[in-house]
Amino acid sequence: MKSARTEFLRPAAAEDVPTLLALRTEAERWLRSKGTDQWSDPETGERAITKWRASIDEGRAWVVVGEQDEVLATVSRGPVDRDFWTDTDQPESALYLYKLIVSRQASGRQLGARIVDWMSRLAALEGRTWVRIDTWRTNASLHSFYERLGFEHVRTEEPSHRRSGWLAQRPAGTLALPHNLLPIGSLLGQSQEAVASLGLPPQRAIRAEERDTAPSQSPSHSPSSGAVHGGPSDGREYRDEQG
Repeated sequence: MKSARTEFLRPAAAEDVPTLLALRTEAERWLRSKGTDQWSDPETGERAITKWRASIDEGRAWVVVGEQDEVLATVSRGPVDRDFWTDTDQPESALYLYKLIVSRQASGRQLGARIVDWMSRLAALEGRTWVRIDTWRTNASLHSFYERLGFEHVRTEEPSHRRSGWLAQRPAGTLALPHNLLPIGSLLGQSQEAVASLGLPPQRAIRAEERDTAPSQSPSHSPSSGAVHGGPSDGREYRDEQG
């Protein structure tokens, strides 16, 4: 009988940077193999890496670690991107999710959706209304993936210096996989029920028919939140920071 998987979340640390950069490189190669222009600008990548290091230093980045202490995924949160969201959007009402990347070796574990669920729970705990993303404007497969996770397209912005701009949001507390939550590192030895009972407000689960493990083509986020998701049944996402 297979033992239960033990992936868990922990804050990213400076020593994780080489591994995270390797995840980014893997994502870039995969995107190129799919013929997408996501992350095709080297300058965008350099700016993204700089922001990534800053997010680690500021405690805004996390990693998902596997059974062998290997890093399987990463995600960051960050400030509102004023290239896209305005005062009318009530920016303080949302948690902004950036730089979601999942390793190819973790395909099929639905880590992308589970990480988004964790961010959703965190947003609800903070009393926010939304989890928000901006993604690469031309990556329709990624757009569809997020819509199947419960995100609604708000609008598309097209600043000349950015390639991201497809804006979407999901209500805080909404869960796509309520029975497959990611535990936090210090809670690894506890049951999922214990992890789920940390005082988080009630959550709405997405109907099974509204979900999908991943798009059939690459997706991705961009500069301020770029993300890319794996191929068929990958269940993985790649996110990029502002660029």
